[in-house]
Amino acid sequence: MSTTADPLAALGALPGVADSVDSVRKAVDRVYGHRVMRRRSTAVTSEAALRGARGSAALSGADWPLEEVRRRSDFSGTGGDEEARTIGAALRLTAEAGQLLSIWRQSPLRVLARLHLVAAADNGDTVGRPRQGGEAVDEPLVELPLPDAQEVAGRLEGLSGLIIAGSSAPALVTAAVVHGELLALRPFGSHNGLVARTAERIVLVGSGLDPKSICPAEVGHAEQGRAEYLAALEGYVSGTPEGVAAWIAHCGRSVGFGARESTAVCEALQRGAA
Repeated sequence: MSTTADPLAALGALPGVADSVDSVRKAVDRVYGHRVMRRRSTAVTSEAALRGARGSAALSGADWPLEEVRRRSDFSGTGGDEEARTIGAALRLTAEAGQLLSIWRQSPLRVLARLHLVAAADNGDTVGRPRQGGEAVDEPLVELPLPDAQEVAGRLEGLSGLIIAGSSAPALVTAAVVHGELLALRPFGSHNGLVARTAERIVLVGSGLDPKSICPAEVGHAEQGRAEYLAALEGYVSGTPEGVAAWIAHCGRSVGFGARESTAVCEALQRGAA
């Protein structure tokens, strides 16, 4: 990452990133300009939240049909149903994200700790705090080298400092960096992917790019597939300009797919079919 005074803004100047930012802005604006948004935006937001949670859970190994997620009411995972627990965690995080927007810019580490607590739904002594030396990480779908606890602590502080200081970087760039850093670090003992994607959502909403949370990037990440998601993440972890730019572009396409999904929801509501 750049050592300039505003490193996030420097990433925004990478080749191709401006095009991704422009494409995302246009896609989001088209959804917000839909006539349904003038009178039924709450319904679109609710549906986007459900679809976003389903997409995030799919990337964490619980790829359930949307209607099954909509139908079920028990996600406690009784009987050892880990997929149900994952879906439940994703749904709780989506609901919690909107409550944490005002805290994010002042205390992002506090928000991340809260997200992990909500995802884990557990009061164990490893929940809601970054992992310490020697503690295991349960994140089997991300097989990148795992940074040690000391590096995690330092990079989390650095990320927090960037958020608190603010940046002139486009929201897409900041959201992609937050998402990528959290997945690269896997700072918690579990649920890092779910937390990372929720943090991305918080940035996109809190920045004003998607203030009503109707363009779920999680849908797009899932639609592009786990293999492409992990390949893009490897590019980010590489730290090369090309790799980081490719990750930002991947996140941009994900927001675009989320916008397309919500456009379809708007069309269905307009027809009276949803």
